[in-house]
Amino acid sequence: MTKQSKKSDNYQLIDGSGIPEFKCITADRIKEDIPKLLNIVIVNFQDLEKNITEKLENNNNLRWQDVMMPLQNINERLRWSWGAISHLNGVCNSQELRSAYSLLQPEIVRCTNRLSQSKIIYNALLSLINNIDDSLDDTQKRIINIEISSMRLRGVGLEGSIKIEFNNDSERLAELSTLFSNNLLDATKEWSLLLTKKEQVKGLPSGILERLTIGAEEQNERINLEKKDEYISVNKSQGPWELGLDMPRYIPYMTYGEDREIRETLYKAFVSRASKGKINNQELIEEILSLRNKQANRLGYKNWAEVSLATKMADNIKEVEDLLEELRLAALPVAKLELKKLQEIADKTLKENSYKLNHWDIAYWSEKLKQSEFDLDQEKLKPWFPLNKVLNGLFNLCERLFNISIKQENGYIPKWHKDVLFFRVFDNDNSEIAGFFLDPYSRPSNKRGGAWMDECINKETTNNGKNVLPIAYLICNQTPPSGSKPSLMSFDEVQTLFHEFGHGLQHMLTTVKYPQAAGINNVEWDAVELPSQFMENWCLDRKTLMGMAQHWKTNEQLPEEEFEKLKRAKTFNTGLSTLRQVNLALTDIRLHSSWTKECGQTPDEMRREICNNSSLINPISEDQFLCSFGHIFSGGYSAGYYSYKWAEVLSSDAYEAFEELNIEDEEAIKKTGLRFRKTILSLGGSMSPKVIYKKFRGRTSNTKALIRHSGLG
Repeated sequence: MTKQSKKSDNYQLIDGSGIPEFKCITADRIKEDIPKLLNIVIVNFQDLEKNITEKLENNNNLRWQDVMMPLQNINERLRWSWGAISHLNGVCNSQELRSAYSLLQPEIVRCTNRLSQSKIIYNALLSLINNIDDSLDDTQKRIINIEISSMRLRGVGLEGSIKIEFNNDSERLAELSTLFSNNLLDATKEWSLLLTKKEQVKGLPSGILERLTIGAEEQNERINLEKKDEYISVNKSQGPWELGLDMPRYIPYMTYGEDREIRETLYKAFVSRASKGKINNQELIEEILSLRNKQANRLGYKNWAEVSLATKMADNIKEVEDLLEELRLAALPVAKLELKKLQEIADKTLKENSYKLNHWDIAYWSEKLKQSEFDLDQEKLKPWFPLNKVLNGLFNLCERLFNISIKQENGYIPKWHKDVLFFRVFDNDNSEIAGFFLDPYSRPSNKRGGAWMDECINKETTNNGKNVLPIAYLICNQTPPSGSKPSLMSFDEVQTLFHEFGHGLQHMLTTVKYPQAAGINNVEWDAVELPSQFMENWCLDRKTLMGMAQHWKTNEQLPEEEFEKLKRAKTFNTGLSTLRQVNLALTDIRLHSSWTKECGQTPDEMRREICNNSSLINPISEDQFLCSFGHIFSGGYSAGYYSYKWAEVLSSDAYEAFEELNIEDEEAIKKTGLRFRKTILSLGGSMSPKVIYKKFRGRTSNTKALIRHSGLG
């Protein structure tokens, strides 16, 4: 038996503290420990209910430490353990882990329902908030009020058969969410297309060819495992090359590949993921939407959108649609002009009268137009954005704005993959205040696509006075290193990294002493994208960009003219991209407010109808995009996808506070940066986002900065 396996045998998921020993969290360990943990949680919760009942029977006033502190300890213990498992399910997915996760997920849902539907706890919270001695501070009151509202939305007021049905459907919705995500992951990793002719990869830069030959090498490994006598020789210039549906392979071919038929094949495969055969999300979508509506009705709401908005900044569906309509009207004429320009450059280049742009042409001709108008080729800029230099630039910006320093940890830290990095965050007095993991590279075989931030450990002060530092997970899916060449990032990938780090900053720089409102906890969902989108703006700040854009071989700084090209290209095709986001947000909010099985339309038909006014090229018949719309069917954005645009209004307005300063006045920039840290990043969910934003900006936000930044008016 190896040392690792011995350690794994002794490791337990029950304790719920510190950084998880990821390599020890096996499927067997999960199946053994989680039932034990759930039993401990329920016993501790019953003890809490008993203590509260005795105090109330003796007419004793309840205090914060009687209810909220023990309740937080119970919830955090469960969150920590299941959170580590859920994290691994996203970044190290395997059949064994997936099976253990699916087996125990219903038990987790049952346990959380038991906790959130306790009438004893609910009445205790009401007693706390109505306590006449008013010993609670404003943050405590907000935490309790939000918890009361949350318990109502989780069914605390339901009785009898309705409660049983509600809980059964809660379990089913959790199961469907996992099935949806697994189907999408499987569909993405199972599709590939082997290209064997040079003309099939015409137009692709050498770096992309190298990436695609790596895919072919991986296929050889699979072939050799199955058929030892077969082998395809692989060479960057000779091929073969393997296309896939993961972003580091899909986007480059759609952008540079000259073979239109292959682009069409690739596009159709991408938009039809998880929509046919055994891997099919279509029926899951209808069941998810139907069950969400049933849950909403049981809670006294007309539809799921009303349930979602009950905990957000937006007051109602009309307010959401009004914002989206304002942006649609601003984007539509600009998008039409942009599409016309793409058609013109295609006509001019091909000298054909019958060529009509389709979905698989947009990225390709956009790149051609960008090169024509700005002489800008993002692929050629990749050598100036190696990951280590980009990280240095990001960390220097954080020191400049927020007075913190970030250092990589080279000692032992538990990790789930060899490519994972760990960093520690220090305040200006050199005291350690936080940490974060960075998992930067795409792994299509076992890591879900996209980019996200999640909580590993939340900031809190324990009962014995110990200060627990927050730790974040930051996950990206960029191109891995190749041989001696580091991971070279596209400018879009640079922006994605800055975006996720913005989420991480709000988690790590919190100063709220109550864990229930520290970091992103208790923050309304449509405000949670503010720090992330704010950080994206700094990618085109001269000092930031020119400080990190250094050639990976020569350390040569990005040429000045290339920087100017990136700045001029900032608003390139923003009409089309804004219209795309509006379309997705409208689709989401209307599916969750208007769709029912009796409405006479399938979800896909409703989505296509929405496209008539918010898309310039209608979806093709093969397009089953909803089957891969993980944000709303397996993520946290159901009836909340509009949050990206809602928060972008806030983030653009916030960045304008820096634009109003003298760019050379570093003291003023630092002062404003520290104000952003002490409000948006520090106060988390301790106050309403509107109040916090006004503390930073001195006023409420408006859409003017966003429309200007987007070049829409």
